[in-house]
Amino acid sequence: MTPTEKYDKLIIGLATGFLLPFVTGLIVYLFSHGERNVITYMERIINANILTHALSLSVFPNLFLFLVYNRLDMLKAARGVVGITMLWAVIVFAVKFLR
Repeated sequence: MTPTEKYDKLIIGLATGFLLPFVTGLIVYLFSHGERNVITYMERIINANILTHALSLSVFPNLFLFLVYNRLDMLKAARGVVGITMLWAVIVFAVKFLR
């Protein structure tokens, strides 16, 4: 069994597609200047009315993850990334229109 076959599972795609936006948001937070506290950083994003923009920016790297899985012929994992990205899109739309 090759390494790509070993990790070509739907749950791997779901997990990485779910966790990557959090990691991306953490990286954006770490490189933003002036905020020392995550709570004040989130309050600033909410008060500036850019929460949906920040969420969309965090989910964007899932596209690259999908392309990597697709290139490695890990189609089950790629399917998981697409599924969780659609869930993130529903969350972004819900925040945008229900707020």
